[in-house]
Amino acid sequence: MAGEVRKGERIPRRTPPEYLEADSFAEAISRDGLIGTLLDDRNQYGPVGMMIVLIIVATMTGGAIKILSAINIFG
Repeated sequence: MAGEVRKGERIPRRTPPEYLEADSFAEAISRDGLIGTLLDDRNQYGPVGMMIVLIIVATMTGGAIKILSAINIFG
């Protein structure tokens, strides 16, 4: 996927992905899918989706640490 190299740049730019605006986050997920919204930048809700995923993963990690410390696995 070779793109154009502009003056003063060394790395070629990639061609932009297909982008369609969505009316809501739910519409974005149902139309473009979770991966399309979060990683492929197919709509404007990618950053919102990544924040939600970050909160979910952080909560799960914190819960796992709390459970493991309660059973005294860390010493």
